[in-house]
Amino acid sequence: MNYHDTREIRPPAERERDLLAALPAQIAHARAHAPALGELLRDVDPTSVTSREVLAKLPVIRKSELVALQRRDRPFGGLATVGWGKHCARVFASPGPIYEPEGARKDYWRLARAFYAAGFRPGDLVHNTFSYHFTPAGSMMETAAHALGCTVFPAGVGQTEMQVAAIADLRPAGYAGTPSFLRIILDKADELGVSVTSLRKAFVSGEAFPPSLRDALAARGIQAYQAYATADLGLIAYETPARDGLVLDEDVLLEIVRPGTGDPVAPGEVGEVVVTSFSPEYPLVRFGTGDLSALLPGISPCGRTNTRIKGWLGRADQTTKVKGMFVHPGQVAAVLKRHPELGRGRLVVDNPAQIDRMILHCEAAGTPDGLTEAIAASLRELTKLRGEVCFCAPGSLPNDGKLIEDLRSYE
Repeated sequence: MNYHDTREIRPPAERERDLLAALPAQIAHARAHAPALGELLRDVDPTSVTSREVLAKLPVIRKSELVALQRRDRPFGGLATVGWGKHCARVFASPGPIYEPEGARKDYWRLARAFYAAGFRPGDLVHNTFSYHFTPAGSMMETAAHALGCTVFPAGVGQTEMQVAAIADLRPAGYAGTPSFLRIILDKADELGVSVTSLRKAFVSGEAFPPSLRDALAARGIQAYQAYATADLGLIAYETPARDGLVLDEDVLLEIVRPGTGDPVAPGEVGEVVVTSFSPEYPLVRFGTGDLSALLPGISPCGRTNTRIKGWLGRADQTTKVKGMFVHPGQVAAVLKRHPELGRGRLVVDNPAQIDRMILHCEAAGTPDGLTEAIAASLRELTKLRGEVCFCAPGSLPNDGKLIEDLRSYE
């Protein structure tokens, strides 16, 4: 079969129905067993959350908040339903620090689906170069490979010559790790005159995977596919042989929202990736990843019927400091929301003569009398700073998810 399971090719309406049907129980579970979520959702009736419209009214918990939450309530900020013991196999630390639980369930991070799409099959030996200490990436790959019936060589990072020697001796079918480290290994093998031609597939993540590197690997006979996953949520989306966007995992409910808010954007518009997870151990509800992406229309040519996203398009947290005051994307979004005659908007910050200046560029079909002054007043009220207003034609601002652009130079 060309698919990990038949869920990948079920009718989209059936998938949507199943996800929404599972929402009330997951929210009830989070309220009852994750103290921070219980407090955040205390006024929410779980049985009422049966549509995306209702879900969109719930608060967003952003990844940028985790450090403070966990500092107040170790280890997981009151967002997990497990502590030490049989339901929590490992705990990891990402920079921040942010601590993440790994549940004891098989394929806890659900990456086996992405491995399968990348061509890995039972009986393959996987050369896993993701780190096995502190951060969870090594375990994320290993647990997925084991779930598929693969054997794993835990290579970790560094020691390039030893990596080449192990590949030459053990002849793994595939590689897991960052794409840049795979290139380093291949270059070292060339330098040493060692054949590593057993590598025919690769599963890469953790950094950008430009088409130029993808094509360079293909020229050496290695088909590499990428995935978008986080230590908090596990797999979010993955590349398939169609190489046309990233297909969503079957066990996440994804929204694209305007940065700094919880408001879903129109299909195709760039915004922040917000995910509701159905993990029993870490039941994150409307978790803002801080990453930008956009939905793609239609169904993947590979036959998988789930929604697709464009992939990683940048960071959503554009908070900046102007004249000693923090200005947040949510404030800019609030200004635009007050004036429904506006389309997209972008607050441009520069510093002519080394003095900070804000100019709010707004898309508008016309400029009724008093609109400029009204928008400027809203900007001043919401940011506590004065700014200029500049109008532009509808559709002229880039669809890149930016609400704040900092152009200041200090040379």
